[in-house]
Amino acid sequence: MEESRRGDGAPVKTREPMSSSSSSSGASRLWRLSNLLMALFFGLAGAVQVNDPDPGLWIVVYSVPAALTLVVCLNPPIADNIVWRSVSDLHSAACVMGSAILGWSLFANAQNNILHEEEGRELFGLVIVTVWMSLCRSSAKNSLGGIRLVLAISLSLIPFVMWLYIYMNAEMRASWPSHCKTVI
Repeated sequence: MEESRRGDGAPVKTREPMSSSSSSSGASRLWRLSNLLMALFFGLAGAVQVNDPDPGLWIVVYSVPAALTLVVCLNPPIADNIVWRSVSDLHSAACVMGSAILGWSLFANAQNNILHEEEGRELFGLVIVTVWMSLCRSSAKNSLGGIRLVLAISLSLIPFVMWLYIYMNAEMRASWPSHCKTVI
C-alpha cells in the first residue's frame, strides 16, 4: 500500500498497481497451459487415427501441430524461430488446402449435419490446426494478452468440450462409419 495526500492534506492509502511482470507472468502461464492442452488434444487426435481408412495422413496432420505446440509450451519464444515458423507455415498451408477441398466436397455432397459427415469432422480438425498454428505464430511477435489470451484459452477448451459432446451423443455416434465407433 502506498500513502498519498488529498487536497486537504489528509493521507489516503492506495494500492500499488500490479506490476506488468506479474500480470504477464500469469498470462504466460495461461498461454503455456493452453499450449499444453492443445498438444494433448492434437496428440490424442493423432492417436485415434490408427483405425481410419487413411491413418498415415491424419496421424501426420495432428502429430505435427502436437509437436510444434508442445515446443511452444516448453519455450514460447521458439515460435519466432525460422525453422519452427517454416514447419508451421508449410503445415498450415497444407491444412488450408485440405480445408478448401473438404469444404467444397461438403458443399457439393453433404446430406446431414456436417459433424455427421466424416469430411465435416476432418474439416473441423483442419480448421482447429490452422487457427491454433496461426495463434502460436502470432504470439512470437506480440505478447498474448486480453482478448487474444481469452481466445487461446477458449480454443484450447473447445476441442475437449466437442469431443465430450460427441462421445456422449449416442445418436451422432450411431451414424458414424464403423472405424469411428472404436475411438476413445
